[in-house]
Amino acid sequence: MSNAAHQQTPERVPRRGDPLPTGDDKTVAVRSMFDSIAGRYDLVNRLMTFGMDVRWRTSAIDSLGLSPGDRILDLACGTGDMALEISECGGVPIGVDLSHGMLAAAREPFPRAQCDALALPLPDALLDGATCGFALRNFTDLGATLVEMARVLRPGARIALLDVAEPPNRLMAFGHGIYFNRVVPMVGGMLSDRDAYSYLPRSVAYMPPSEELLALVHRAGFTSIDRTLLSGGISQLIRATRSAP
Repeated sequence: MSNAAHQQTPERVPRRGDPLPTGDDKTVAVRSMFDSIAGRYDLVNRLMTFGMDVRWRTSAIDSLGLSPGDRILDLACGTGDMALEISECGGVPIGVDLSHGMLAAAREPFPRAQCDALALPLPDALLDGATCGFALRNFTDLGATLVEMARVLRPGARIALLDVAEPPNRLMAFGHGIYFNRVVPMVGGMLSDRDAYSYLPRSVAYMPPSEELLALVHRAGFTSIDRTLLSGGISQLIRATRSAP
């Protein structure tokens, strides 16, 4: 497993007005988008969330109940924010990501590899837990991705999945919608890539409703599933335990 990633020439990032891609086109679009924004991704992320993303990741990792030396899959690890915090908690992160650019932009080294989440380069039942930060909607086949995640986890392993959500409060949902759909593309366009940050809010359409999402997690081979809304409901944390195959 390599600790470095080479850059590829990015394909075209979907532009505003383009239909949301599906299938292989989605895989290419997601890789291209993250390759294009990798250099300033962490900076823009902190600004967009007002630093709340740090607390969300901490909540996710705390929920794993790590023991020293636990090997934790960080699916869609990006530049390694989650992986480095896993290390600080005594775990051993193993990161995978579709984007060469995101892996290459990591500020500190950690074990990582470029691959499609549908074909993890890991043996069965190897790992003690898994995390995924704000990437569920980016997988081309979420159900199959969760099954592949379950494959590499031992029975009893814990998972913590973070992603966006819609606040249950109507007023807060209205304000968040304006911010996410208008302010995020504007600020992201000024600091990074306008097409990419216009695509990101639109990609929420890929996110299944909460009941369907929890059902996918269950069908993939997990039990003790629960979902917690964070920061008034603008993000969600899904926790579960790998059942015996």
